Amino acid sequence: MNPESPVVKLCVQGMEHESKGNFEQASKLFLSAWTQSTDDFERCIAAHYVARHQKSPDEALTWNQRSLDYARAVGGEKVRGFFPSLYLNMGKAYEDLGKRDDARRCYAMTEEVLSSLPDNQYGRMIRDAVKRALERAR
Repeated sequence: MNPESPVVKLCVQGMEHESKGNFEQASKLFLSAWTQSTDDFERCIAAHYVARHQKSPDEALTWNQRSLDYARAVGGEKVRGFFPSLYLNMGKAYEDLGKRDDARRCYAMTEEVLSSLPDNQYGRMIRDAVKRALERAR
């Protein structure tokens, strides 16, 4: 990910606001990232963050699907490490909608791609989230 990209910069700023509990400002920054995105890679990133601030599970699912579709369009190593989080988020959106079978399917897809994650704090966080998600979805 290019840290100099305007879209990435906006998402980083949004995450900073998010961490301080300023969700309205974070949401605005993520939407700005979306409107400024210029290619499938940037759209994948921006949609991923926009999805986090949707008011309804249906809207979250739509944005998560959008992010996943753009990641698939990009393909390759550039987005390989995104898929665990994207599938996990899709599963959570389905879970929130009460669609347990779809949620389980997405969580199983997440498990299949966990090897793409590094063994660092982020990787451990996603692996732990998948474990909890699978327990909830039983």
